[in-house]
Amino acid sequence: MATKKLKPTDKELVNDWMNKLEHPLKAEIDAVRKIIKDSDKNIRERIKWNAPSYYTSADIVTFNHRATKHVHLIFHHPTIVKIKSALLEGDYKDRRMLYLPDMKAVKANKKELQRIITESVQLIG
Repeated sequence: MATKKLKPTDKELVNDWMNKLEHPLKAEIDAVRKIIKDSDKNIRERIKWNAPSYYTSADIVTFNHRATKHVHLIFHHPTIVKIKSALLEGDYKDRRMLYLPDMKAVKANKKELQRIITESVQLIG
C-alpha cells in the first residue's frame, strides 16, 4: 500500500524557500521576516509570488527578492495608502514600497516597520 504524501505546510514551504535562497542580503531578509512576524500574533506567512508573504484576513506585504542591493518589501493591500511613514515610498493608488539597504537600516527602522505592520493589520481588520 502506497503512503500518501502530505502537502507541506506554509511554514515548511517558507523555511525551504529560505534555506534555498542565495541572496547577498539573506541575513537582512531573515531579520525583516522576524520583525514582521513578531509585529502581530495574527500575521501568517506563506509563499506568494515565489517569495515570503504575510497576511491576516487579507494580504499585507511580500518580499521582492529579485532586488539585490536592498531588502525590498511590497505593501500591496490598498489600506497601506492611509499609513504615513517616511519609509513608505511610491505614489501608487493601492500599494507602497519599502527599501532597507543593509542590516544597520533594518535595526534602525525596526520600530517603524513594526508600527507600519501593526497599523496595517488594524486597518485590514
